[in-house]
Amino acid sequence: MQSKSVAITRRLRLKFKSNSLPVRFSIIAAAMLPLLPLHALTAKKGETQYASVIDHNKLTVVAVKNPSTVFDNGQNLHGFGYDLMRSYAKSLNVQLDFKVVNDNTAALDLVAQGKANIALTNAPMSAIEEKKLSFFSATCGNFSALSQNGLDTSINLVVNNAEDPIAQTASGFTCEAKNDGSIDQLASFYNHNIVEPTAWETVERDLKARMPIYKASFKQEADKYNLDWQFLAAMGYQESYLKSDSVSPTGVRGLMMLTNSTAKAMGVTNRNDPRQSIQGGAKYLDQLLEQYGNIPYPDRAWYALTAYNMGPGAVSTIQSKIEKQGKNPEEWMNLYSYLQKNQNANGRYKQALQYVTRIRAYLEHIQQSSQPKPIEV
Repeated sequence: MQSKSVAITRRLRLKFKSNSLPVRFSIIAAAMLPLLPLHALTAKKGETQYASVIDHNKLTVVAVKNPSTVFDNGQNLHGFGYDLMRSYAKSLNVQLDFKVVNDNTAALDLVAQGKANIALTNAPMSAIEEKKLSFFSATCGNFSALSQNGLDTSINLVVNNAEDPIAQTASGFTCEAKNDGSIDQLASFYNHNIVEPTAWETVERDLKARMPIYKASFKQEADKYNLDWQFLAAMGYQESYLKSDSVSPTGVRGLMMLTNSTAKAMGVTNRNDPRQSIQGGAKYLDQLLEQYGNIPYPDRAWYALTAYNMGPGAVSTIQSKIEKQGKNPEEWMNLYSYLQKNQNANGRYKQALQYVTRIRAYLEHIQQSSQPKPIEV
């Protein structure tokens, strides 16, 4: 007897119509859903979750906070799974309602109860099938992209009913993303091997020794500009390893490594004063986030970091080149891809890539380290 998750060896191209908006999708080899009877794919408007998503302009996805799915700092979300679902919602031209829940059981229950359209989860197959739910690979079987970047290969998308068109559009989307390289690109950015495993011991030692000294200043400045203090702290660690007397060969200095001109513009009179440096860095970051205010999070944060490192003028130049290529210059994956493809020809691009990806990694590490430890019984 076949499982609900079976390999499909041919491509389907179908069209749905809801609110007069056609949506094309395809099912490709390695997508793990059974072929559907025609009547299931032509359900009347309002009878399927797919129709409900389109009608209400909202896709509800639930997931457990996990290094391979989503990180939540209390203000914004980011992560491989989160970004993948953002792109899927965009392909449907609907808003994403992404909910973070405590555990896989809660996520599966919400799907079973019809309160969520999809669960993004690494729950075991037995737990999914016990609730009579259906699932398929979140990457259309592109496990190598996940494993090479230290991500969980067991991430699946779980739906209530395999015969609901929401299942077909989602699996079709992931397979298209696999074929066009989008999944490889996204996994590359969220690479959890960006910092060598042996280096984390040094990172942890540095944070334990220096973070307590500056934590209050990070929090104070973050509150002033409605920023995430852990984000500021991750920037500070990337810039100077939280050493207030750091100086670079190019003359930037201090805990947040401000240039002389930026320091003056931010009202910093002594770049080696850690409190002033954090104040200046927070103010400058806030200005950059405002500059990219039309870009949604988390992309806005990555744009601001790139500009902090390269300068906003350099980012604008790259955006113009991306636009000339016919791509959206306000999507992070397009900027990231441009930097990645041209890093060998321009050292500044390589430096910017390392800068943003390492801050992301340090941010996630700080977030995880600050979570309460489970009580042993």
